[in-house]
Amino acid sequence: MDIRGKRVLVLGGYGLVGMAVCRELLPHGPSRLVVGSLRRSEAEEAVAKLRREYPDPATEIMPAWGDVLLRGEWQSAPEGVHPRVSVLSEVSQRRRLVADILDELGPEILEASLLYQMILGRTAGLGGKPAQIVIDCVNIATAVAYQNVFQTAIQLEEKIRRGEEMNWPEQVERLLSALYIPQLVRHMQIYYEAMLQAGTNAFVKVGTSGTGGMGFNIPYTHGEERPSRMLLSKSAVAGAQTMLIFLLARTPGGPQVVKEIKPTAAIAWKDIGYGPIRRGGRTMALYDCLPDEARKLTDPGVLAAEGDFGRDTGAVLESVFIDTGENGLFAAEEFAAITTLGQMEFVTPEEIADAVVAEIRGGNTGQDVIASIDASVIGPSFRAGFLRQAALSRLRQLEAEHEVDSVAFEILGPPRLSKLLFEAYLLKRSCARMSMMLEHSPEALAEMVLKDLTDNPRLRQQILSIGIPILMPDGERLLRGPVIKSVDSEHGWVDLTPENMSRWQERATALRAAIRTSLASESSSRIDRSYPSMMAWSDDDDIDVGEIAGWLFNNEERGRRGKD
Repeated sequence: MDIRGKRVLVLGGYGLVGMAVCRELLPHGPSRLVVGSLRRSEAEEAVAKLRREYPDPATEIMPAWGDVLLRGEWQSAPEGVHPRVSVLSEVSQRRRLVADILDELGPEILEASLLYQMILGRTAGLGGKPAQIVIDCVNIATAVAYQNVFQTAIQLEEKIRRGEEMNWPEQVERLLSALYIPQLVRHMQIYYEAMLQAGTNAFVKVGTSGTGGMGFNIPYTHGEERPSRMLLSKSAVAGAQTMLIFLLARTPGGPQVVKEIKPTAAIAWKDIGYGPIRRGGRTMALYDCLPDEARKLTDPGVLAAEGDFGRDTGAVLESVFIDTGENGLFAAEEFAAITTLGQMEFVTPEEIADAVVAEIRGGNTGQDVIASIDASVIGPSFRAGFLRQAALSRLRQLEAEHEVDSVAFEILGPPRLSKLLFEAYLLKRSCARMSMMLEHSPEALAEMVLKDLTDNPRLRQQILSIGIPILMPDGERLLRGPVIKSVDSEHGWVDLTPENMSRWQERATALRAAIRTSLASESSSRIDRSYPSMMAWSDDDDIDVGEIAGWLFNNEERGRRGKD
């Protein structure tokens, strides 16, 4: 893909890899480069630096900022406070956050998302121009996993054990807001919908292994547990995100280019210098404790992780450091230890950026993990396709032997599949052929199907018992059992209204046209002959229930698999 003239959004653009990616992109002449970062000051600093280095007026370099896991309206946290911390401290925002994570994704949640707004170009200064290329250098796995659901749960359990008075709604909401998988799933859902709406051409994720490429024996951990649950959670979330990106790459209609570059070493470095040592954006205060102030190990609280101990000197810790970006500042000997042969070692951000840009431009670096997974998975096989007919033949034999038609159980799901199968089956019972469906008015079809259901209690009972209600032709009354799997006719009710019968007539007309087109076309393999009469080279318009549902899912539902 040609980068020249394209609008590019780099999320995490202030970071070590993000800046390297921006620098690698600019010589290729994008019309706009939006540099995204968590904090406004970071985004603006990155933009100022890039403008100095690349003064070419052909590329507009612009900042964008905020936490892409939150709403756009929630980004105005006080200086030094993470937006998420500010949201969790306010009742209505905290409850809205939980709903944003766990509720069904609707237009209100989607359009309020900062990530959605950035991709569509709706944040400050972007003028409504959507991103054509999105490069994600944000370590979402860290952002999600380091919310530390384990610690949140442990603290809650300790309070329960001690019988402390608690604000239960707040405690439960904080726990729910820290759940890893729901956050990640919602994040990727928003990504997909936003890029679909924006018409984004390419999406590249710079991911993580979570452990710098090391295994369960990684010596660098958080606490005494080795490896820590939080660190493994980071790897688990990163792996889950890779699989969601793998699915995105198999989604027709989404970005044409979907890739992930996953470094498996420490990434270094951004700067080497001397000065105040910062952790989490704050300087480390310098404390002292004289030998004659030593405390006994048996003193209360002396081994607590935090407490009122030591004397603040009023100074801050200063030393020589190497800035490794997301992983923070390392001392010289820390860097020496972690990069020793056999430890994490390291990779430079420029090498990662080279791979990112090369993959966007159509190069084959061999470092795209999505392509690697594609090449490794086992897909549909010739043998399975050959044996499909044997399985269907045996099923038909047993149906005849037991005088029963096997239509749907609503175990596979979704309810819409069961609805379509039963509606097609009922029309087959009443009409036998698609051409016969077209001989009746929608009102007459509705009455024919209703009479069949009235006269055949076993059929009616099977539909109702699997959780699929039946909407009567008047559209105002419903037959139902103790459970219904859907709240509307579109997604899971057998719909007997004339309007729905008319819709089935339109489907029959479209499918018959597709059959005739395939028969009139050349006899090569160019045509997907995805309905039995097409494969049989005949103008037979039998209603084949399961095949019709599959055809509808491929065509009307746009649910066709992206890679065969």
